Amino acid sequence: MDALNQLFSLSGHVGLVTGASSGLGVECAHALALAGADVALAARRGSRLEQLAAELTASYGIKAVGVQADITSDDELDHLLHTVQARLGLIDILVNNAGISPTGRAEALPRSTWDAALATNLTAPMMLAQRVARGLIEAGKPGRIINMSSIYGLQASSIYRLSAYTATKAGLANLTRQLAIEWAPYGILVNAIAPGWIPTEATEAGIAKSQNRERMEKATPLGRLGQPQEIRGAIIYLASAASSYVTGTTLSIDGGYVAW
Repeated sequence: MDALNQLFSLSGHVGLVTGASSGLGVECAHALALAGADVALAARRGSRLEQLAAELTASYGIKAVGVQADITSDDELDHLLHTVQARLGLIDILVNNAGISPTGRAEALPRSTWDAALATNLTAPMMLAQRVARGLIEAGKPGRIINMSSIYGLQASSIYRLSAYTATKAGLANLTRQLAIEWAPYGILVNAIAPGWIPTEATEAGIAKSQNRERMEKATPLGRLGQPQEIRGAIIYLASAASSYVTGTTLSIDGGYVAW
């Protein structure tokens, strides 16, 4: 592969991004579309998906479709994949981005809160990954699965009380390694991204508190918070031929946060 386009082009591929109605999910969708992939968008807020799909089509000339879905429901996952395949074709790039981050003291955390985090952050990515992998294995085609973990899948949080979040994101990081081993013979590469402090709709309110922001910036070697667009390069890399010998790894996009 001598040409830059050969390394990073996703033309002819079909990607699915969960949690695509806001935040890093939007950036993941832009990244895939920028590289030429057709993109399916999944989230609970359908109106936002329609707007984003139209934007991607107008900006990049690719096909995009939004499907409203609750990824914690097996029936809705099946409907999601059936709809995407009918509209765009076989999914060969999956970005498991959807997640929740409930806070609360560990000794008082309700069982329902723990169960919701487990269902969204760990069980749903597994259920969706296995469905996509089965389709690829049956078709005899390679693919890419990218799981959105977190810096707090690699270490504990001293800023927020995040017992459910840190446990599920750590589980997702190790699930990434296990799936990479099991599906390597089929050419399905499985990797994870661990974002650091990047202000999004879900995090900007907490970050805005001056004391929190100061602590985050001080703990980041680059001395600043990330920008949502800075996730795009990692997505394109892990989805493209450029990462053809990379599987089972977690790539931190964190300004050096976990390097201390």
